[in-house]
Amino acid sequence: MAMNDPLGDMLTRIRNAQLRHKDKVSTPGSTFRARVLEVLKNEGYIRDYSETKYDNGRTEFEIELKYFDGEPVIREIERVSKPGRRVYASVKALPRVNNGLGVAILSTPKGVMADHEAREQNVGGEVLCTVF
Repeated sequence: MAMNDPLGDMLTRIRNAQLRHKDKVSTPGSTFRARVLEVLKNEGYIRDYSETKYDNGRTEFEIELKYFDGEPVIREIERVSKPGRRVYASVKALPRVNNGLGVAILSTPKGVMADHEAREQNVGGEVLCTVF
């Protein structure tokens, strides 16, 4: 079956695994997902992720989820730009998530990055998702 929104699928897997208090969750691999996972790791929302390569050329990511005092570190993770409705923001109009306590992940001409990094580099782009 064809998947129309691979990033939305990954975010839903993370959300569902945290609701069940799982330590790890797996998702199909791609470079785009790897870049988003790298931002989540750098911002401290997940512990780590590892890539597993299979013989048929398929890859899979094993994501280690992060908890603090028994509660998930990611309180809410939400897809903003969807296949049916893309959301773009200039550097002046970048969203502030939870009054600066959360992070918006953007796809910019300089790569996938967090909103505060995009402000530093003075670049806008597609708002992929918000996390807090």
